[in-house]
Amino acid sequence: QLQLVESGGGLVESGGSLRLSCTVSGFTVDRYAMGWFRQAPGKERERVSCISSSGDGKIYYEDSVRGRFTVSRDKAENTMYLLMNSVENGDTGDYFCTTNPSYYCDGKTDYWGRETRVTVTS
Repeated sequence: QLQLVESGGGLVESGGSLRLSCTVSGFTVDRYAMGWFRQAPGKERERVSCISSSGDGKIYYEDSVRGRFTVSRDKAENTMYLLMNSVENGDTGDYFCTTNPSYYCDGKTDYWGRETRVTVTS
C-alpha cells in the first residue's frame, strides 16, 4: 500500500533552517516524479518544488524559494527531503509531499501525505 509520511516541521526563526522529510512506502522514491506543496494560512495551495524520476533528473523550484530550498532524495532511506534555508515569514504553512503519476514534473499529482506544519517566527 502506497503511503507518504511527512515530518520535520516545527517552529523556526526567520533566517534559520529546517529540513522536511517525506518517507515513502509502497514504491521506490526515485521511480516517479515527486513534489512538495505548501498552503499558507488563508491562501491557496502552491507547488514549492518537484523532482523528476531518477531517469529524467530534473528539479523545479517555485520562484520565491529558488536559491533557498533544496529538494533531494535518499534511495536507501526511501525518503524525499526539502532543506529550507534562510526561511522567511512567507514560508509559514502546511507542507505536503506528493507523488506524480508520471516520471516528469508536469504538474500532476496523485497521492498526498498528511502535511507537516512550518511556522516561521520573527
